[in-house]
Amino acid sequence: MRRSLSRGLAALLVLLATTLVGSGAFAAQPALADRLAAEAPSANPKVLALAARAAECARKQGVLDGFHHLAVIDYSLPSTRPRLWVFDLERGRLMFQELVAHGRNTGDAKAERFSNAEGSHMSSIGLFKTLQPYYGSNGYSLRLSGLDPGFNDNALARAIVMHGAPYVSEAIAERLGRLGRSWGCPALRPEIARTVIDTLKGGALLFAYYPDRKWLAESPYFQCDSPPGRVVSSTQQHPNSG
Repeated sequence: MRRSLSRGLAALLVLLATTLVGSGAFAAQPALADRLAAEAPSANPKVLALAARAAECARKQGVLDGFHHLAVIDYSLPSTRPRLWVFDLERGRLMFQELVAHGRNTGDAKAERFSNAEGSHMSSIGLFKTLQPYYGSNGYSLRLSGLDPGFNDNALARAIVMHGAPYVSEAIAERLGRLGRSWGCPALRPEIARTVIDTLKGGALLFAYYPDRKWLAESPYFQCDSPPGRVVSSTQQHPNSG
């Protein structure tokens, strides 16, 4: 009798585990977060976990047919520090760790304010997908389509693009105590901009982070697998939140 019960319980546990995995309760996101953190030890692992969560949610929602690269910007870090990471998800490796500028009205050395409004000259936070590059007033540039309603979905209309800029360099950061600032675009060092753009063009994801409680509570890309509010409560413990 006991042996039968034990076998029945074991079968039930196996069935339960299979059901949970199939339902997404043990989805790939934790493993992805771990891989990102291992490849980018200088990045905040909580930010990378949120990026992984958003990327997995976008995948489940069919935002892209498939994507192979993920870029993460941590705007809670000062512009004098490398705060852009670009990951090759297929090979599981970090490709770039770079300086990136923010908008002139977003802050000086540190980003403090964000906007989705035309003419604000502020950066936007949230999840973006990359489109095709083009040549514009800032040279070779990458169009970004904002996926977070109310937070970055005006990116195309605002011409928020990734491009190279001469005001992004370690020398300028050392001399001014900050990078130069854009009109809201994530601007890169000119020497690396084309390579990064060609890596990300045509269907990658870009996750731009700042500990904004409204965004963390309302973004649809944090709502796939857990009850509303869970992300906010965990992220409020972020060392850079305030």
